[in-house]
Amino acid sequence: MSLMQVNDVWKRFRIPHQKRSTILEHVASVLAFEDKSYEEFWALKNIQFSLAQGESLGIIGPNGSGKSTLLKLMARVMKPNKGTIKTTGSIAPILELGIGFHGDLSVTENAEVYGIILGLSRAQMKRLIDPVIQFASLEKFRDTRLKHLSSGMQIRLAFSIAMQTTADIFLVDEALAVGDMEFQQKCLTKFGEFKKEKKSIVLVSHDLNLIKNYCEKGLYLLNGETAVFGTAQDAIRRYLEDMRSGAQKTT
Repeated sequence: MSLMQVNDVWKRFRIPHQKRSTILEHVASVLAFEDKSYEEFWALKNIQFSLAQGESLGIIGPNGSGKSTLLKLMARVMKPNKGTIKTTGSIAPILELGIGFHGDLSVTENAEVYGIILGLSRAQMKRLIDPVIQFASLEKFRDTRLKHLSSGMQIRLAFSIAMQTTADIFLVDEALAVGDMEFQQKCLTKFGEFKKEKKSIVLVSHDLNLIKNYCEKGLYLLNGETAVFGTAQDAIRRYLEDMRSGAQKTT
């Protein structure tokens, strides 16, 4: 059974050639009818693969290869310019800071809101607040405004909330890179539990051992295109070969 189907996905960004540093400069350019030219940058081109129920996918590649962009498309934070991403299960995204959080709300309030966004009921989140905060080791900060927490503490909170959902697919973007060893071990234990429960993890990481240990499938992206889609071992092998040969220089 196919849990996720990515069909011919393309994502384009428009980069302005001339930067306006102030509002007055922007208004002046409009009044002067200056040419507003943009450069098209295709972050992803012709990406297609499928993921079966219970399979996990590791996405690797150099910086700027489109890994995080693809994860955001899967999470429906952004839409592709072309192609489709179809899923038959629920998704719990653990992405970059700021998605689903509000800096002026407390840790507890953010946990409740984010949990509801991920599909949990208000009553469920009321019951889960203590386990979430305990898993994130934020007991002393439960009433602190989120904007006063470090980036690592915010990621721990997002990860802890997502862990309490009953999602079928967990999208994880370098969440473990900001955690201490104790938190990383908690997360790895959860990954192991998810595998036993036949849940799927889509993991973006530069930690190749993590990809190798928890992902059956591997997607190696280079310059926004698929270099390899296959087993995690095949994707990692090609990635390391390209890294040694210098073939990963992005264009």
